[in-house]
Amino acid sequence: MTSSRNPTLGIWLMVAAVATFAAQDAFAKHLATTYSTLMVIMIRYWVFAGFVTILALRRPEGFRAAVRSTRLPAHLVRSVLLVSEICLIVWGYTQIGLINSLAVFSVCPLLIVALSGPILGERISWQRWAAVAAGLVGVLIILRPGMGVFSWAAILPLAAALMFAVYSVLTRLTTRAEPTFPAFFWPGVIGAVLMTAIGLPSLKPMLPQDMGFLATYVGLSILSHWLLLKCYEQVEASRVQPYSYLQLVFVTGIGMAVYGEVLELPVAIGSAIVVAAGLYALSLERKPG
Repeated sequence: MTSSRNPTLGIWLMVAAVATFAAQDAFAKHLATTYSTLMVIMIRYWVFAGFVTILALRRPEGFRAAVRSTRLPAHLVRSVLLVSEICLIVWGYTQIGLINSLAVFSVCPLLIVALSGPILGERISWQRWAAVAAGLVGVLIILRPGMGVFSWAAILPLAAALMFAVYSVLTRLTTRAEPTFPAFFWPGVIGAVLMTAIGLPSLKPMLPQDMGFLATYVGLSILSHWLLLKCYEQVEASRVQPYSYLQLVFVTGIGMAVYGEVLELPVAIGSAIVVAAGLYALSLERKPG
């Protein structure tokens, strides 16, 4: 869309979306700590594939026209990246916690800026490169190589951020030549097939109370994406993107209140640097160069 319909509503929908994402992360951590990460993500994808299929069936142009794409190889690559990213970040939650994982993952928007040059052919100004460099410094402060959070497990959210950045840039590339719905539909369906192939051996019975948690988790997954879609119907993505950083705030609160995690000073400082760099990079989006 080229103009905002209802910016205020769009902002509140984005805030609701990131709050829902944060709650979803909390349930993911609990379930993946008790059961296989692959099993949890597989069931999430089953439900999500059903959700996008229902959306496709309700499209006014018809199912086949709605999902038609000339870029299926690109969607396959995107699906693999998204499946891998979700599995890695949820695994990270179980290893270094919600707060530390999302603090590292928050560098993702800056990685998107860095990759937009070589993949999309966009000219990246020195100010944007400076923002990327500052964000990476923030990540180093969070990780503190040789001490603190840094361990093999800290690579998980960092790798997830890189994968999601490539996924996002490829999404921009695929939607240049065709509608956005196929780019939303195919990762859900292909991802469900991929996750079934790798996750089915991990399937095992769940405790009754955990089945309730799982139902809530997949419900939040669908709700978060629905809120995001409705948000972008009301306002340009670039205008509400800064509010996505509130997820870090929400996750920090949940991590401390529910899981007893501690927000260490270097993590807080590093996160502040990453967020500030990201907001600065976003502020340049409306400026030439």
